[in-house]
Amino acid sequence: MCVTRRSPVTLSTVTAQPATTPDHLRDSAFLKAARGEAVPHTPVWFMRQAGRSLPEYLKVREGVGMLESCMTPELIVEITLQPVRRYGVDAAIFFSDIVLPLKALGVDLDIKPGIGPVVANPVRTLDDVAAIPDLTPEHLPFITEAVQGLVGELAGMNGGTPLIGFAGAPFTVASYLVEGGPSKEHAKTKALMFGAPEVWDALMRKIGGIAATFLETQVAAGASAVQLFDSWAGALTPADYATHVQPHSARVLERVGALGVPRIHFGVGTSNLLDLMGEAGADVVGVDWRTPLERAIPLVGERAVQGNLDPTLVFAPTEVMAARAAEVIEAGRRARGHIFNLGHGVIPSTDPDQLARLTDVVHAHPLD
Repeated sequence: MCVTRRSPVTLSTVTAQPATTPDHLRDSAFLKAARGEAVPHTPVWFMRQAGRSLPEYLKVREGVGMLESCMTPELIVEITLQPVRRYGVDAAIFFSDIVLPLKALGVDLDIKPGIGPVVANPVRTLDDVAAIPDLTPEHLPFITEAVQGLVGELAGMNGGTPLIGFAGAPFTVASYLVEGGPSKEHAKTKALMFGAPEVWDALMRKIGGIAATFLETQVAAGASAVQLFDSWAGALTPADYATHVQPHSARVLERVGALGVPRIHFGVGTSNLLDLMGEAGADVVGVDWRTPLERAIPLVGERAVQGNLDPTLVFAPTEVMAARAAEVIEAGRRARGHIFNLGHGVIPSTDPDQLARLTDVVHAHPLD
């Protein structure tokens, strides 16, 4: 495997210089759709396309822990490229994990198989927040090396394939830090948010700064767009989201927006938050499968949308999947721009051949 090596990015580079999209990528269907421009075909990529459903991923990950794989440039490059090779999708998503920046800072956490991120010492106080260092690009040389290697490889794939940078949004990352692991109720998270607002604000500002730097580092190394995942924001009411979460996500998206790349903002179960998530600074609002695009598009205003086929439809007969995908594409035509995706991540037991068929279906759907 060839990994292009370049000199590491500095903090001043990350924070000061807008990104310049290479000529061979500027007219990619993915970036044109994100900008709301006419496209030759509906672009498609899949959340969690790099990973669990691919036999080549399972093979390369044998004996390697999740976080170790996310910190090894050669593995990041290989895993990110695998679905681009197999499916011919219109964008690559950087292989990482939302807690990876915390691990790079020395936070005592691990990803337990079958469980998810587990934090040894959950955050409860201002001292706990202060103990988390601020992230700088100097913590992330493996990210810079991996992104630069990917950009070199992707330049020659499918006429040039853009790379999407990746980060977890402040609320979702905070929920892991406060709960100590995954949670369905987010009871401890909300208790801190409502009962200790000064701790909550400090924690969200800390995580927001970490997320912004993580994304800036990827963009400075060559990522052409970013996606901010707020997986658990759907646990909030619109009023609580607007008061306690949106301002922090907005700061992240504002910093990345200064670099001039399209920003995608996605959450699960967020039909009641789509307008607010767009207003936080998104250029593209991701819509999960629970909300039809015809309902979502008026909520997001003059923004592109991404989504939103039910991930389980890839288990249906191909003709059923194709018919439902066509409905999504037709609904998406009413938006400023539309990037086809699943309404959440690829399910681990998905047949990769069916995703290849779905990619072909999307690409072949006429837009005239």
